[in-house]
Amino acid sequence: MILGMTTFTFVHVVVSLAGILSGLVVAFGLLGGKRLDGWTAIFLTTTVATSVTGFFFPFEGFKPSYVVAAISLAVLGLAIFARYSRRLAGGWRRTYVISAVVALYFNVFVLVVQLFEKVPSLHALAPKGSEPPFAVTQVVVMALFVVLGIAAAKGFREQPVLIRERPARAA
Repeated sequence: MILGMTTFTFVHVVVSLAGILSGLVVAFGLLGGKRLDGWTAIFLTTTVATSVTGFFFPFEGFKPSYVVAAISLAVLGLAIFARYSRRLAGGWRRTYVISAVVALYFNVFVLVVQLFEKVPSLHALAPKGSEPPFAVTQVVVMALFVVLGIAAAKGFREQPVLIRERPARAA
């Protein structure tokens, strides 16, 4: 056991946190119009790994986390297709930005759920996970990601191609 967690849980948590941190780097790169290819590969790989490993915990009945993981994998599939198969051409550029930000949001959404479940002071505020402190936190997080997504879509537009005019020929 590592920090009171099984090795599998510890690896899942580390991969999840790597996905969130690399996703934040990618998102802030998008705001500035930067692709950040290496960070993007880390983000997409660790975020896919987070969702996939979530299915390997002991099954204790159907949980909402399975739905979030399945939707996240679908969104990640779209992001990967837009980024690597369509090479961000045309509308795929915006599709990539939106799907990447949504995938990051899902990771942060689950992080907030886990914090409210595992951190005693937060758990005391919302022991069932449906109380106002939990709901308000999730609404604030969602609002921040909506703003981030809009700003990233605007910041990561195609760069205009500059055409140089040729100097006039001397007659």
